Order: sequence, then C-alpha cells, then structure tokens
Amino acid sequence: MSPLRARKPEPDEICAEAVDLARAAVVELAGASHVGDHVGADADADRVVTHLFDCLDPAYRGWRWAVTLTRASRAKTATVAESVLLPGPESILSPEWVPWRERLRPGDVGVGDILPTAADDERLVPVAFLAGDDGVEDIGELAAIVASLAEPLAGNPAVAANLVPPQRRVLSPVGRDETGMRWYASEHGPKSPLAHAAPGVCAGCGFFVRLGGPLGSVFGVCANAFAPDDGRVVSVDHGCGAHSEALLPVSADQPPPVIDELGYDLMDLPGVSVDETVFEALDHN
Repeated sequence: MSPLRARKPEPDEICAEAVDLARAAVVELAGASHVGDHVGADADADRVVTHLFDCLDPAYRGWRWAVTLTRASRAKTATVAESVLLPGPESILSPEWVPWRERLRPGDVGVGDILPTAADDERLVPVAFLAGDDGVEDIGELAAIVASLAEPLAGNPAVAANLVPPQRRVLSPVGRDETGMRWYASEHGPKSPLAHAAPGVCAGCGFFVRLGGPLGSVFGVCANAFAPDDGRVVSVDHGCGAHSEALLPVSADQPPPVIDELGYDLMDLPGVSVDETVFEALDHN
C-alpha cells in the first residue's frame, strides 16, 4: 500500500482572483510606495488564499507582503483575514539569535561586569566532594591527560625522554619576597580597578587554585576561562566579576506607571485651532 499523502488544496477561484482587494489591504497598511508587484498566490486551505507582493521598503530588501484572503461557505466575495511582512528567498535576515552565555568568550568580562555561575555549573563541586582520596585520583588523571597532549620536543631529547635532572637552585627568601611584592603591586593584586569593582575576593572563589609553598598563603592561579585573569597568578584579595559566587544585582521594584484615564489633551486639527476655539461650560441646563 502506498503511504497516505496530504491533499494540497486547490486555490479558491474567488479568493485567487481578488488581487486588487489584497493589494488595497496592504497599501492601507504600509502605503503605496512600499508595495510592489504581485508575485504569486498560495492556497493555504479550502477557501483560504495568501497573495504575495514585493516589498519596496529599502530596509526590508527581498521581503514580501503576505495578504491572506478567505471566503465563507457559499459567499460570493472574499474578505481580508491577515496582512503581514514575511522574508522571501533572497531576503536579508538578522543572524540567528544565540544566548549570551554561548556568545561569551574569554576576556569579555571587564571592570564592573558580573558573570554569575549557574548552580549546576559542571566546573564547580561542593568542597565536601574533594575530601578523601578522590582528589589524589583526579590529579593522576589530569597528569595523564596533560602528558598525552604534550608534544615531544625534537630539539631536546632529554626533555622528551623525561630525563631532566632535578633543580639545582630554587628561589631564595630574597627572590621570593621580591616576587611576592611585584605580584601584589601588579594589576592582579587588590588595588586594580577590576578588583575594586568585584563582588568578592579570589580567596572565596571556587576557581581560585592556591600556589604551593610560602607564596600560597597570599597567591593562587585563576582557573576560570571567562575571567580576565585566567591562567595568571592573582592575590587572595584580588577579584573580578566572574567570581563563582557572584549574583546578578537585584534592581529595586519600579512603581507601576500612573495612567490618567480621566484627563485629556487638546490638539490642533487641520482648520481648527485650540487657541481660537470657544468652549462651552458643561454645567448649564
């Protein structure tokens, strides 16, 4: 058995021939200068036909006016059901709308901007989840992933073979203190405009990863891809609008608008001036 096919309705003769009626409807809506040639008619249903006219408005190049006519059963004339402006096959359309969270890119958050995180953000988990041995296992998995992404260094076989000897020298207390002062006084410290406008400090942010050693008491690394300091060393009292616990500012409730339903405005009309009009009192018998 062949599959059932929906029957395409035949154009109603009366509605299809009422091109002038359809044009008059769209001219009344948009003006004669914005209505072009009749480009066709489609049967939408029994006794329902939509006429298409070119739109001459420069702002809607390629669009078409669509006027739907219908006719009651046994009626001899058609009536206008709807007039709308629709895009045509060559019309200029705006880009498909994308939610702002999908449009956001690293570096878009600036001074004073707030980027709240969702309650179910997969990049964050409660602190209790990291208790026990799970954190150690996660570090091992991360090391394996990083090792798989690293490309062998052809120019240094020792590094590629993981035969690099341990450090022979490390930061002295003088070098450590100078580094700490330099970082703290930089734009990644507490005195930057970004930190002053932040809703919270980095020490309370879930994306803040503390450094090891003595510097870890004051500094950590930002791990938020959308934050301006992603991958950079920041102080515990630094901050930005991409804080993990940031909330959108709540605007004060606006009072409802006052609508005057009793008063009225006097307006000049062609041939009638308000200043020259004599108004009679309404309290006479």
